[in-house]
Amino acid sequence: CRVHVEFYVDENTFKERLKLFFIKNQRSSLRIRIFNFCLKLLTCVLYIIRVMTDNPAQELIFWVDRKVPLLHFALAQPQLLVSDIRNRLFLSAYVYLFQGNLWEQIFQVSFLLEMLNTVPFIITIFWPPLRNLFIPVFLNCWLAKCALESMMNDLHRAIQRTHSAMFNQVLILICTLLCLVFTGTCGIQHLERAGKKSLSLFNALYFCIVTFSTVGFGDVTPQIWPSQLLVVVMICVALVVLPLQFEELIYLWMERQKSGGNYSRHRAQTERHVVLCVSTLKIDLLMDFLNEFYAHPHTQDYYVVILCPCEVDVQVRRILQIPLWSQRVIYLQGSALKNQDLLRAKMDDAEACFILSSRNEADRMAADHQTILRAWAVKDFAPNCPLYVQILKPENKFHVKFADHVVCEEEFKYAMLALNCLCPATSTLITLLVHTSRGQEGQQSPEQWQRMYGRCSGNEVYHIRLGDSMFFRDYNSKSFTYAAFHAHKKYGVCLIGVKREDNKSILLNPGPRHIMSASDTCYYINITKEENSAFIFRQEEDQGKGRGHCDILNSPSGLPVHSIIASMGTVAMDFQNTSPTESGIKLAPPPENEQGSRRPSIAPVLEFADSASLLPCDLISDQSEDEAGQSDEDVTANEFVKGYPPNSPYIGSSPTLCHLLHQKAHFCCLRLDQSCEHVSFEDAKAYGFQNKLIIVSAETAGNGLYNFIVPLRAYYRPRRELNPIVLLLDNLPDDHFLEAISCFPMVYYMGGTIDNLDSLLQCGVLYADNLVVVDKESTMSAEEDYMADAKTIVNVQTMFRLFPSLSIITELTHPSNMRFMQFRAKDCYSLALSKLEKKERDKGSNLAFMFRLPFAAGRVFSISMLDTLLYQCFVKDYMIPIARLLLGLDTTPGSGYLCAMHVCEADLWIRTYGRLFQKFCSSSSEIPIGIYRTESHASPEFQGSVSIERLNDTREKGEESKILTRSSSSSDQSEHPLLRKKSMYWTRRLSRRSVKRSDSSLSSIQQRMGMLRRSEREELTELVRNRMQHLGLHTAGYNELNDQQNSISYVLINPAPDTLLQLSDVVYVAHPDRYTYTHIYFFNWCYS
Repeated sequence: CRVHVEFYVDENTFKERLKLFFIKNQRSSLRIRIFNFCLKLLTCVLYIIRVMTDNPAQELIFWVDRKVPLLHFALAQPQLLVSDIRNRLFLSAYVYLFQGNLWEQIFQVSFLLEMLNTVPFIITIFWPPLRNLFIPVFLNCWLAKCALESMMNDLHRAIQRTHSAMFNQVLILICTLLCLVFTGTCGIQHLERAGKKSLSLFNALYFCIVTFSTVGFGDVTPQIWPSQLLVVVMICVALVVLPLQFEELIYLWMERQKSGGNYSRHRAQTERHVVLCVSTLKIDLLMDFLNEFYAHPHTQDYYVVILCPCEVDVQVRRILQIPLWSQRVIYLQGSALKNQDLLRAKMDDAEACFILSSRNEADRMAADHQTILRAWAVKDFAPNCPLYVQILKPENKFHVKFADHVVCEEEFKYAMLALNCLCPATSTLITLLVHTSRGQEGQQSPEQWQRMYGRCSGNEVYHIRLGDSMFFRDYNSKSFTYAAFHAHKKYGVCLIGVKREDNKSILLNPGPRHIMSASDTCYYINITKEENSAFIFRQEEDQGKGRGHCDILNSPSGLPVHSIIASMGTVAMDFQNTSPTESGIKLAPPPENEQGSRRPSIAPVLEFADSASLLPCDLISDQSEDEAGQSDEDVTANEFVKGYPPNSPYIGSSPTLCHLLHQKAHFCCLRLDQSCEHVSFEDAKAYGFQNKLIIVSAETAGNGLYNFIVPLRAYYRPRRELNPIVLLLDNLPDDHFLEAISCFPMVYYMGGTIDNLDSLLQCGVLYADNLVVVDKESTMSAEEDYMADAKTIVNVQTMFRLFPSLSIITELTHPSNMRFMQFRAKDCYSLALSKLEKKERDKGSNLAFMFRLPFAAGRVFSISMLDTLLYQCFVKDYMIPIARLLLGLDTTPGSGYLCAMHVCEADLWIRTYGRLFQKFCSSSSEIPIGIYRTESHASPEFQGSVSIERLNDTREKGEESKILTRSSSSSDQSEHPLLRKKSMYWTRRLSRRSVKRSDSSLSSIQQRMGMLRRSEREELTELVRNRMQHLGLHTAGYNELNDQQNSISYVLINPAPDTLLQLSDVVYVAHPDRYTYTHIYFFNWCYS
């Protein structure tokens, strides 16, 4: 037989049914709470009506004269029924369902009040003479308050929405105040009936309000002792209940201040906002983000919602209380992994979400994992919200490839440090380009280099459609090189890239093969964007003086003039109104010299590329380069091939054509300080390298270090100019990393640290051109944040004293610590720069640290300075691709690359930067971007010591001049004749002043200073020589190197065309990619 079985979701018992109906079922429980609340309010309202219709002459307290019997039944009937049901259900729910303590439930205040109002009504039903008995029905207001609290809890459960605890507590406090006032009003009014003069309900209310507000006018007072006793009781109750309520409210308010509350839905729908998600919020990160984000005009009406799991610290709270930020920045304490916190931040309505990693964590991999989870959580909650993600490790980048913009810190860091070795101060160049500045920094300085440097720092990258551009619309259907030259000549803007309408890739200097179209998007460098520029056409006033328009343009005074207008950052372009046919495309050659001969002239820039002359030249130059390499390096050049690295250390690396070995090197051959069966050398000197070394000091061989090697081995670097790379690692690399670098030529590693002199000498520091010190992960987290760079700074300072001419490029965690690089306590010039930095910071500059000499010279760099690259992408979505192209991280077919050219004496005939621009465009189709300038400089204190030392020991000075042979190229070429003449002039003046002293004091000072200086120099020299002898190295390779303290280096981005060139200038140029064109021509030539 079959048995029918019924399965119930809930137990089919009376106990479970009651529990389901009264407790578990939110909707049924809510209905009961609402009905009970309305009933209690109704009884209070009916009591007020009874008081207003009562006989005021009645002097009895416990007896009232009800003239309307129906009112009694209206009060008694529903109150009796519902109260009885409620009491029964109350006892059954709490005793029967939960087996709670019966006496505990009976002695609750709410139960006692219920009995006080219910039992008398039950008695009056069965005994009519007692129907005029007074019952304090007004006490039902306290039961209505309890019902309201329960109703709010059930309401939150029923509608699945949670109001803030602050709202609930404020509601409870308001209800408590109303209940106190209502109870006091009704009680005093009823008790005063027994007095000589009764009080009306309004007078009683007036007395309670005045009393509870502590005003106490005294015009209305209770007259009999029962009412006075009631006032005392009510005041005592208020003194007990209200402080507890206020304490809870203040506690919740403080917690809300910590958590930040909510971002209102109405504001999210009417205003625009972005969300910043961080693990820990530091004051430097916050100010960098706010200053850069609000630097653009169209972001002024945006709100910034900060979502951080940590409690806001005191410094950040003070910043957020500043009126400038308090109205636009909202701090929310919460996690991006919780949907409730994302809902509080209104992430689904946000214009963008910035997710930043915590770079100060000891475990950077764990910090990346947290960033990845935040990005996934935001993408799951708000799929349409644009994501801007910062990742630390390159191997984690592919996890967030769905984000709209991703910046990998180690990719950019190592690529920038690598280019610093080839193009000096590339880190400064990129940092200035990605920072927003008006170019007003340093304009009040008496030093000319500071004014030029500050003005050129205001140049940024902008974009515009060619058909809508005043700068470039005249060059439609012309070559890119032609448009770049004439736009720079006429308007002073530097066209660096272009993007086709049907192509998503940006091309950096595509060369003369690219023909401009009206739909092309042009990317240019200028002091401001074209939309904020005012064009002032200047007609030639004097037409009859025999000077043509072309001559005006060719003269230095006739070049375009750029003046910065302080208001609204607008730039007025003052230029001649000339047509292309009148202006001429060939600059006038320089005047004749004394012998009557002319110097070389500059060829004109053609409108279209001459394929018959240029492409074969490219192919021949490539062959000649190989032949030159074979003649110089013989066997080594034959071992190099061009190709793509076969092994990438991580997923997502951009393939780059590089110089590779025919066969991978053995792992044992990569160890510099140990010989093997294939190589018998044990130090850098034994290898006999033709070029100077590039040494990289890092803690571990991370995957990001691969991006340091690739730019130095890129295919466009000439083979004969490749520098050997030595990795000085604290921890030896694994086989996976060695497999990735074994295909590159002249790449070695060894174990050691920069604080060990033996390690530096073994890795070949004496034969190095650049030493790159990478910030160590283990030192990034310290008890005091800004002490994270202490060890690095002291070690670099030691190397600077031991090897003064060595170019040391250092990465720091905090940009503010760069003032300690190459620190001199008594240097007056450094103190003056410190004061200048403080003035610029007080003016609100985002680049106050730019005048520090190590930063201006590109000797120090902090990756946190590139955080603005991610922030700028909200306004300029092309900044990350352009930065990757400049750094060589991405190689797009047809796109160029960044390189540098040194200005020598043979190039000074060009005279100005504008003529140099034409020279590059006409000869090699290169686009100059800026100048790295080095000038000789010496502070008065340093010059005074030098003059005394010269008077003291000229013989030693002559011997030292012979030893100074291994200084870097920048210091060798830093002494311009005019500047050298000024330096000698100041030296003579100081010498004359010193001669005026007495002979005895002068000789004693000279002897003392010479002894101190020689003793320190000899001590350092002896230390290095002893360690070299101990290691078995040749001491002949060590000489006392030149000190570079008497030079200043800085970057000029897109200087004015009439800027005069100087000896030792390094010009940044965007070189076109000719490898693609060469192979296309070679294929067409073979096919024909």
